[in-house]
Amino acid sequence: MRIYVCVKQVPDTSGVVAVNPDGTLNRASMQTIINHDDLSAMEQALRLKDATGCQVTAVTMGPPPAEGMLRELLAMGADDAVLISAREFGGSDTFATSQIISAAITHLGLGEEDIIFCGRQAIDGDTAQVGPQIAEKMNIPQVTYCAELEKNGNEIIVKRMLEDGYMKIKVQTPCLITCIKDNEFVPRYMTVNGINDCYSKPLTVLDFEALKDEPLIELDTIGLKGSPTNIFKSFTPPLKGVGIMLEGNGKETCADLAERLLDKHLI
Repeated sequence: MRIYVCVKQVPDTSGVVAVNPDGTLNRASMQTIINHDDLSAMEQALRLKDATGCQVTAVTMGPPPAEGMLRELLAMGADDAVLISAREFGGSDTFATSQIISAAITHLGLGEEDIIFCGRQAIDGDTAQVGPQIAEKMNIPQVTYCAELEKNGNEIIVKRMLEDGYMKIKVQTPCLITCIKDNEFVPRYMTVNGINDCYSKPLTVLDFEALKDEPLIELDTIGLKGSPTNIFKSFTPPLKGVGIMLEGNGKETCADLAERLLDKHLI
């Protein structure tokens, strides 16, 4: 049994968000982190590994520096990692990204008991599209918004969170599951031994030449030029003004507050 965990390196939104003149994000000048929901997916996979002894493979599509993120996941406990990286793949939208990742997993092999885990969505796009699109392209069942699961042979029982509760869904492997960030699945820390071992674990790089002949790859719909959707504009929102603190809790302070709100036509 093998679990593929699809992860994404995203901009650290707690820092400076840089935007190019054409409206696209200048990712090279921003600090990056591992997408939060993807870390929850990795933790779910590692718990299954602890219980069953299965193989966990971290998969990402991105530039060569994304190797550092994969090494972190190897230090957490993943067995091996795959970096899908090529200039021809750069600028891909969710449609193009999902077909490239699908082709990569097909190239690596998906067995009868295997599972693909993805985070629910990435914090830089918030589309929640890539995971479900991978399942559609690979023609396997999918369950989204997974909070926890249990495995019994080729059967997976998923607790799927809803706005007003949850439902339990039974699905057969191979399948794809998208995971939400949940307090029950706090990502584990890298261990000292894991850090020491992470550079000796296998890391495979799949470039354009490795994947161009895969049936799931449509050469005219990948990369920035081939993507059916493009970002029209992105920008850094203006900073909000500094707030005013009113001292005291008596009638004078209340009257001052009311007067200020009246001046701004808020009351």
